[in-house]
Amino acid sequence: MTIGHTAASVRRAGTRALLLEFDALETVLAAHQQLSRHPLHGQEELVAAARTVMIRFSSPAALTAGRAELERTPLPERQRSEAREVTIDVVYDGEDLPALAEQLSMSVEQLIEWHTSRTWTAAFGGFAPGFAYCVPDSRSMQVPRRRSPRTAVPAGSVALAGEFSAIYPRRSPGGWQLIGRTGAAMWDLERESPALVRPGDTVSYRAVDALPEAAAAAPASPDGGSENAALKVVSAGMQTLVQDFGRAGLSDLGVSRAGVADEAAAAQANRLVGNPQSAAVLEAVMGGLSLRAARTVVLALTGAQAQAEVVGPESVRSAPLCAPFVLMEGETLTLRAPTRGLRSIVAVRGGIDAEPVLGSASSDTMSGLGPAPLAEGQGLSLAEPQGLSPVGVPEQPTLYVPDDAGRAVLRFTYGPRQDWFDSAEQARLAEQDWQVTAQADRIGLRLAPDPDDEHARPLRRAKEDELPSEGVPRGSLQMPPEGSPVLFLNDHPVTAGYPVIGVVVPEDLSIAAQLAPGTAVSLQPVDPDTLAPTHILEARP
Repeated sequence: MTIGHTAASVRRAGTRALLLEFDALETVLAAHQQLSRHPLHGQEELVAAARTVMIRFSSPAALTAGRAELERTPLPERQRSEAREVTIDVVYDGEDLPALAEQLSMSVEQLIEWHTSRTWTAAFGGFAPGFAYCVPDSRSMQVPRRRSPRTAVPAGSVALAGEFSAIYPRRSPGGWQLIGRTGAAMWDLERESPALVRPGDTVSYRAVDALPEAAAAAPASPDGGSENAALKVVSAGMQTLVQDFGRAGLSDLGVSRAGVADEAAAAQANRLVGNPQSAAVLEAVMGGLSLRAARTVVLALTGAQAQAEVVGPESVRSAPLCAPFVLMEGETLTLRAPTRGLRSIVAVRGGIDAEPVLGSASSDTMSGLGPAPLAEGQGLSLAEPQGLSPVGVPEQPTLYVPDDAGRAVLRFTYGPRQDWFDSAEQARLAEQDWQVTAQADRIGLRLAPDPDDEHARPLRRAKEDELPSEGVPRGSLQMPPEGSPVLFLNDHPVTAGYPVIGVVVPEDLSIAAQLAPGTAVSLQPVDPDTLAPTHILEARP
């Protein structure tokens, strides 16, 4: 028996990922165990879910080779490791509890009794660090998700969706039904094993009337007193984050890639100041960042089209874009709001010094991993990377150029779940224009039909079933029931429960990172192997 032949289907999920679909969770776990122990050539990420395993490869060529290798990969029975038993105290006062009990033809008390009387098994992780999908030992129920996900679910929320129960480790978006809350720390980097519940563990929920008061966290103090600080933050603007190129290979722990949103701009900025491409940079949203030099440094600004000025004791001058420049000791650099684009990248020769977490210094806004957002008064020290090169020469901007209609064009491939929409609705995704809404951050962009087009509307599903949660790659166009796509960016959850109609190609995600609210967007379907424009509406099998 081989994995490729055992899967009910093998679907393309963009240009670099495959989604293997199985008939039973046990087969999913066996396939995941086999591929974890014996990775395919070019395999970079592996995400198990309710009925699927997603494999992300290093390149389209590696995907092609890996797919052929799947047909020859044996699928032995899963070997069960020794499980731990975890008991979690829950106050059952969730916002969705009364309505959900009524929907399931139960009383609130009956639903609580059902939830606490089952022994649950953590089948797999995903969505966020510490988020464990747990299945009951008996009498499972299919719990529908909300028609539209919440933009923020409180940390510690106990929730149901499909056949699963789970706890949100931290405040994050989510479409599950909230039935209670717990004070248990689901993810803690201070523990030897950060996840409280790991795959294979058994979980019991215990109803309580109240939870112990959580100890107040000590406020983080900016590193403004660092003797080695080369820069001081005068103003952090709307949001400024330390970013490198992210945490690859940890999706199975629920840890997304994160990393700088506009990779092209970050690579250019580091190249201009002579840094290695992977050096940590600053990512500033909508300008407003002001930095004062404690000693002379070399910087570069790339990304969004934004004016910047340098104010010194006796002079004021403009700072160039896409070119290296010197900030003298005592001078202050200030970024203005962009006239086009959203994110400015600031690279400093030497790179920003930040403590790596799970191998990366990037800030992950979904999981909270990595450095906190910059704060006024904070000092920034520089790293000492090996292999510094001479500073570069001015370059052309990497910022996208709108098409003749003023739209940002994003290329995408259909699938893996385009079959949840009929051919006319699939075509509508590409034929009508979309607009970036105000719900836009590093997790993703919510798109809406062009408000100036009276014929534009959300997409209508052909299937109204509940899709079990499954792995989703960066760039996924996820479709909630209301019919407007959500484009997942760097801090997106590694699994999700709405169908993905298409995936934006990795080469265009730097464009997506620069799309401010109100920007018009055109989605252009392309062939997953050649990236040539196409009107074929079926994803390749």
